[in-house]
Amino acid sequence: MSDFGPRSLYAPAGILTRAEAQEIALRALRNSPAEETRVSINSTARADTRFALNQVTTSGENQDTQVTITAYAGNRAASVNTNRLDEASLAAAAKQAYEIAKLVPPNPERMPELGAQRYPATRERSITLPTPTERAAASKIVTELARANELIATGFIECRAGASALANSKGLFAYDSSSSVTMTTTVRSPDGTGSGWACTDGNTFSDLDPARVAATAVQKAKDSRSPVAIEPGRYTTILEPTAVGNLVQLIAGAMQARSADEGRSFFSKQGGGNKIGLKVVDERVTLVTDPADSPSTSGGYDGDGIPLEKVTWIENGVVKNLNYDRFWAQKQGVPPTRAGGGGGGGGGGGGARSLRLLGGTTSLADMVKNTERGILVTRFWYIRGVDPRTILYTGLTRDGTFLIENGKVTRPIKNFRFNESPIFFLNNLEAMGPTIRINASENLSAGGAVYMPPIKVRDFTFSSLSDAV
Repeated sequence: MSDFGPRSLYAPAGILTRAEAQEIALRALRNSPAEETRVSINSTARADTRFALNQVTTSGENQDTQVTITAYAGNRAASVNTNRLDEASLAAAAKQAYEIAKLVPPNPERMPELGAQRYPATRERSITLPTPTERAAASKIVTELARANELIATGFIECRAGASALANSKGLFAYDSSSSVTMTTTVRSPDGTGSGWACTDGNTFSDLDPARVAATAVQKAKDSRSPVAIEPGRYTTILEPTAVGNLVQLIAGAMQARSADEGRSFFSKQGGGNKIGLKVVDERVTLVTDPADSPSTSGGYDGDGIPLEKVTWIENGVVKNLNYDRFWAQKQGVPPTRAGGGGGGGGGGGGARSLRLLGGTTSLADMVKNTERGILVTRFWYIRGVDPRTILYTGLTRDGTFLIENGKVTRPIKNFRFNESPIFFLNNLEAMGPTIRINASENLSAGGAVYMPPIKVRDFTFSSLSDAV
């Protein structure tokens, strides 16, 4: 088919339908004086509830539609944003974009706009937002259990729904819609020494499991009280799925073909070229992005309107693909990678932004049982880059870090600062558990769907102690 089929009938009020988005795009295009014009539309609805001190503190909803008109004058380009959708406002924005474009420096790497593309059929999926009452009820499950255990709960429920569209003066039109819902909570002891965290993530509110979140965070808060200090160093370490996601996502962010080909990344091969075809991690590691994992109804499209496809980045430890944008792909004589990384953005599924690390069959309990001495990590925080050539990062453990002795979790320990690369620890892999959908915190997932397993690794580097809880 030449474009997306009808989208879900269950969209919240205010989210543009395909027909509405196309009509706005056509009006913007016909009012543009530029040689080439691109129109990006993001129509979003958001609902959130925050709770703290065991009670709901804020609840809000908002909706917006943003139109970005990009005008081209040769290799010069400029964009103007507006949320006014009347004819005169769209025409003024298009004219302003063109006038600015004529003044900016030319871009020698500018690629021409694409023509019409073929997109997959829309998957039927409910695109809804929960009511304030529903969000408050979910919050209450956490706060009541925390109060019953004389603990203090804080958390956030964030719900997004939206649609995005991309059109240009060469006949391209893409449309997609999506929804995603996340609930996270941090539960702490009144003395401030114990802290537990948990999350639940899904495409719709019914996917969430607040009872599991409450039970997990409360238990971790109780178990992590009065931590003891142990010496930093290299330890056998069990990373829960969120901790895995915190760091493994950094590999995907480093897989740009251009930086590899130019000798600026871990994926650069010594002597020139890149590491496609080379083994870089344990053979049990397979890392993919798949539109089927995306919160969107049609799998998404990239920033130029190319429909996304499943891409295997690493398979059985071997680099299979790197991310080629259109310019670099043309320069290197290869097809561009259809994996997102741009797209319409917002809440509309313009880029899949999904990531899946295929897992194994070892349960987290069995990992602990088979560990003589090691560390159990709930998640990481304040993650910052150290060396892009090795994908080395530093950060802190947080919200439940525990010592394992003789196959049992024996005591809570003070948090560590780590200095580690996901490439390093995926070469020291001992066991993997089943993959689950997570929220990887620090917004690394960019609102998309992330699927990670728990893993057990050797010689994870903890460089110093941290008094932070």
